[in-house]
Amino acid sequence: MDERRNILMGRYEIGRQLGQGNFAKVYYARNLTSGQGVAIKIIDKDKITRVGLIVQIKREISIMRLVRHPNVLQLFEVMASKSKIYFVLEYAKGGEMFNKISKGKFGEDVARRYFHQLISAVDYCHSRGVYHRDLKPENLLLDDNDNLKVSDFGLSALAESKRHDGLLHTTCGTPAYVAPEVLSRRGYDGSKADIWSCGVILFVLVAGYLPFHDPNLIEMYRKISKAEYRCPRSFSVELKDLIFRMLDPDPSTRISISRIKRSTWYRKPFELNAPKIKHDTARDNACNGEAATSNSIECSSSEGNQGSSSLPNLNAFDIISLSTGFDLSNLFEERHGHKKDRFTTRQPAGAVFDKLKELAERLKLKVKKKENGVLKLAAPKEGIKGFLELDAEIFELAPSFLLVELNKTNGDTIEYRKLVKDEIRPALKDMVWVWQSDRHQQCEQNMQAEQQQCPLPPQQ
Repeated sequence: MDERRNILMGRYEIGRQLGQGNFAKVYYARNLTSGQGVAIKIIDKDKITRVGLIVQIKREISIMRLVRHPNVLQLFEVMASKSKIYFVLEYAKGGEMFNKISKGKFGEDVARRYFHQLISAVDYCHSRGVYHRDLKPENLLLDDNDNLKVSDFGLSALAESKRHDGLLHTTCGTPAYVAPEVLSRRGYDGSKADIWSCGVILFVLVAGYLPFHDPNLIEMYRKISKAEYRCPRSFSVELKDLIFRMLDPDPSTRISISRIKRSTWYRKPFELNAPKIKHDTARDNACNGEAATSNSIECSSSEGNQGSSSLPNLNAFDIISLSTGFDLSNLFEERHGHKKDRFTTRQPAGAVFDKLKELAERLKLKVKKKENGVLKLAAPKEGIKGFLELDAEIFELAPSFLLVELNKTNGDTIEYRKLVKDEIRPALKDMVWVWQSDRHQQCEQNMQAEQQQCPLPPQQ
């Protein structure tokens, strides 16, 4: 970083500090090319390496690239130096939802608008196999149009993190917002746990305080496990009913997101444009923080509004991220077994899907479902680490030029590599333009050859 001018890598002018944590600092910055304001999170690589947070940071990067939704904080790009990692994020003036709530509770109409955006974002994350696991007002940001953005995916989990029982087992989150089954340490459904947290948030938005609170942590856990709370008298009957069903201590009977959207309280009309919020106490003051910009109010899925025949397009950041130079393992000098394979093709999407279905039928793979350009395949027999499952997703790079990504979502990586090498690659050879891994390997071989052939300086 140029300390004199506060220029980062010749691309961003660093401004005031917005916040600071144990391992990172967040600054306001300006893109020197476009003039756009952003928030840059600067992470100390040595510190996260010492405390074993490398995997968490890598997971956060991959998840934020995976979830693109109007109510999810957008990650523009990731950069790295020898000692630092830089997240370039959206920025706005709204700050944390927590700051607004601390000034007073909201009316049900205002809370409903925020809740719609929260449920929309969480529903989309779940559809992509992402479970947040730390939903709370501190992780909900507001842009300058007062629209909500879900942030901080550091504790989130992917569907592939599930064990053989199909459940997650890592106990994490903020105690007052954590579901009782997470505290029991017997395994839990990530989507159900997120719904519980959303119920606590909804209660806080309208009540202005937590439903479960006690200075004694053990007593608070007891209240959570039995869902012991009282709604204020000002709550409408419809709101009480919805919160009761969301804060059900039994995850098997807890309300689902689809039923939340059909509930009476949720379906009541509300003002689409951000209203001037009137708190029950002091007037709202401007606050600076890490937030995001979005003009969208209600969107259950950024891909769901597309026609069934349309394919997701890749933007410049997505395309660049596929290159060898953006391999996240290089940030930490650590290599893991590959779980993804990509190839480009000039064949139409229908032909690719037909070929994959034909291959699945020959190998007796189960074709689970196809939605938003995703074909889900599963092995019929259980392997070393459960049933092998993989997704085949097609992206449109340009007209008549597609990128196909195969992603192992469950099972053993070695079994997946064998399936790709022995079955998938030979079956698709007639339609593949180039496999990305082959291109990367060729690039590395060329670089090694150039280094070996580099002449030594003549001796004097």
